Amino acid sequence: MAAMTETIERLPAVRAWDQTRAFATIGEAVWQVTLVDATLVRHHLDTYDAVMVGQAAGQRRLIEQTLAGLRFVRNHISPEARLAEFIQPGRPGRRQERITNWKWKPVPGPALASIGPHGRSWELTRYRAYQTHLADHSIGETFDRTAAFLNLVAASALSATVAGAHGGL
Repeated sequence: MAAMTETIERLPAVRAWDQTRAFATIGEAVWQVTLVDATLVRHHLDTYDAVMVGQAAGQRRLIEQTLAGLRFVRNHISPEARLAEFIQPGRPGRRQERITNWKWKPVPGPALASIGPHGRSWELTRYRAYQTHLADHSIGETFDRTAAFLNLVAASALSATVAGAHGGL
């Protein structure tokens, strides 16, 4: 949680003129968010589900789909900086622009020929989530939404763990 939070908090400080740092920080945020999400699901599923169910229906779908879209990004980026294929930097000449204003780009559908039926369905679901809930939306909006939810789950899980350790007092 701490690494994810620190990475997301760094995003507004990175400016458009430093594209190498910008893409590295966004890529790190993608990895951190998806890692924290998977860890919370794996180790605190009941709490995760309870917090998710506590969201308004529209917000719940938005969070679920945003996280699915980020998983799609994570599975398609590599150290060779393919992240640039997913990001539309701001307008040229705006070197002081915050990268949180950059937008996710619409991307072509994934190659599915070599993927089995289950994998194909998984890939298409995440691709559609990306196209609907990330493409044309800002980097800042995406990470603010996911971090708020994941921090809420983590706080609830910690509270439940502490209460359990003290006999529910």
